[in-house]
Amino acid sequence: MKNFLNISDLSSNDLRSIIEEAKARKQKRENFNKSAPDKDKPFEGKSMAMIFEKPSTRTRMSFDIAVKQLGGSSIILNPDGIHYGKGNETLKDTAKVLTEYVDIVMLRTSSHKNLEEFGKHLDIPIINGLSEQSHPCQIMSDILTFEETKGSIKNKIISWLGDGNNNMSNSLIEAAGKFNFQLKIGCPKKYSPSKKMLKWAKSNKASILITSKPEEAIKDSDCVMTDKWISMNDKVNQNAKKKDLKKYQVNNKLMKIAKPDAIFMHCLPVGRGEEVSNDVIDGKQSVVWRQALNRVHAQKSIINWCLN
Repeated sequence: MKNFLNISDLSSNDLRSIIEEAKARKQKRENFNKSAPDKDKPFEGKSMAMIFEKPSTRTRMSFDIAVKQLGGSSIILNPDGIHYGKGNETLKDTAKVLTEYVDIVMLRTSSHKNLEEFGKHLDIPIINGLSEQSHPCQIMSDILTFEETKGSIKNKIISWLGDGNNNMSNSLIEAAGKFNFQLKIGCPKKYSPSKKMLKWAKSNKASILITSKPEEAIKDSDCVMTDKWISMNDKVNQNAKKKDLKKYQVNNKLMKIAKPDAIFMHCLPVGRGEEVSNDVIDGKQSVVWRQALNRVHAQKSIINWCLN
């Protein structure tokens, strides 16, 4: 049994195999209806339970469609509507029950500890649909999108602007170490990656540059990425944080410092006019809508990896 909680948990070979299967399955679906199953239906007769502690559009839709395309079914659970560490039922007991009902669990949570606790008591795989610590499914779809657009990500320069200490930047640091690309993070010092992440990057020989100058972070970049300045459940002074990050907005002036054929990515939802200008996210260099679609294809491959 294999869980998918963090990119750092997997070998480079396993991560590469997930990306390559996602590419192959997507190519085989040309001219298929959006929810039509793949010809081999590897998930036929199986089901996934999806638990959402936090609101979701892309994660909810993309996993549901992914399961349908694999030939299976999904059950969406709201923690407020089930016994989920509440009343007289512990997380352990809920996990034991789900093991009897379904073949795999996806959890989107405010607490990474819930993923780890749930995983300890499940006899089936669990996938991290997002936690405050990491967002591995999103980064896998981003790598798929990059390679569809620009070829191998190995030795390329990826730029991250904004908060360097959130779930997206954490998973991106891990991906830099596993996929061997250079990551340049532009952020204020107070929003730098945690010591834990920097220690991991150093021990895994990840190529990371951290700078407070957005121009340095974006120079010669192949891909520019950012995220909402204020994340869900972000317990900070929102006005102060937005002011701190204002000069890290991705706009046309900054994009001109990147390579002429650089692409722009954003995991969505977007704060238009905050972390990115409208002319960038709606411009020719933006691949954000393909990113959203590729959540389906990357997650199909992740599900298969967990079950095989």
